[in-house]
Amino acid sequence: MEEVKAYIESGVLELYVLGEVSHAERLEVEAMALKHPAIKAELEEIERSMELFAEEHEIEPSPELRNRILNSMVTNLADDRTFRSKHTETEDAPVVPMRTSESSSFYKYAFAACLALLLVSSIALYNVYNQLQDSKGQILALNAQKTQYAKTVNLQSDELEIYRGNYKMIKLPGTGKTPKAWMMLAWSPVKKHVMIDMANLNLPANDAAHQYQLWAIVDGKPVDLGVFDAKPDSATVMKIMKSVDKPQAFAVTLEPKGGSVNPTMANMTVIATI
Repeated sequence: MEEVKAYIESGVLELYVLGEVSHAERLEVEAMALKHPAIKAELEEIERSMELFAEEHEIEPSPELRNRILNSMVTNLADDRTFRSKHTETEDAPVVPMRTSESSSFYKYAFAACLALLLVSSIALYNVYNQLQDSKGQILALNAQKTQYAKTVNLQSDELEIYRGNYKMIKLPGTGKTPKAWMMLAWSPVKKHVMIDMANLNLPANDAAHQYQLWAIVDGKPVDLGVFDAKPDSATVMKIMKSVDKPQAFAVTLEPKGGSVNPTMANMTVIATI
């Protein structure tokens, strides 16, 4: 029964009724119909369904299409509509035509309906895709605004922290090598935090191979507080450096990119005692 069911669901019976099968396939269908009453009954049901559809919609096929369908229909040889048990091996064997069927028109309209549905679905999917892309762009823009807002809030928070009185503003003037250089930094004796005021910075521009390094002099020894570049940064008005306790002075030297273990005294740019 599974074989019969699979054969019926394969679609070959509909193609047989439409005359869209080869000679070998036609012989196979007729043999299967003789062997299995369920297949024969399915063929008859397909034929009746197509006729009812054609009559309901009053569809008149062209003479060429009508002859094509008639020549491919199952032949009636008896009142019980049994199939011929033997067939000639030639394609030109005479066929006794059955009643006229409008089945091919049914498939034409069904195919057209499928194409229309596919077109509508494609347009809908395209519109949904565009909407998703627009939404994605809006989300990215909102995230960027959120990030910028967070940076602004952090900067304002840093500035407020300075003006609360916990920080001392210290100006570092230039050395004899760079007399016009200067910078401002904030240091909290309580929290031991150090921040460079990047908006109040006047140092010679450093190249890509070098960076400025901030030092604190503690008990006569230099302590590394981190590196920075001498350029305005709107996203970091107050650059947070490493913390330090009880510094006697602050100084800045120009070092290879990434900083040095010990300061290069010949490249000292600014310095200030506390």
